[in-house]
Amino acid sequence: MSKIMTLNVRVGGTLGEHVATNVGEDGAYENVSEYVRDLIRRDKERGDAEAFTRLKAELRRAFAAPDSAYRPLDADAVIKRNARKRK
Repeated sequence: MSKIMTLNVRVGGTLGEHVATNVGEDGAYENVSEYVRDLIRRDKERGDAEAFTRLKAELRRAFAAPDSAYRPLDADAVIKRNARKRK
């Protein structure tokens, strides 16, 4: 179960004006909380998309490598390699 977090943020100047134009009768959001939740969701989506892009690039490089760049590994070899890395 996720924990609910309460945030208190103070903004002023041009940031406050920007928030005010996006909230209320003339804005896209009914209240500041709704606006902030949407910003956080978008930021999370952006981070997820960047991670996915990095993964795709890494996979593209791996699949583009010649077969000679690969060496066979069995489960025992992988377990031993990972055990050495933990030390």
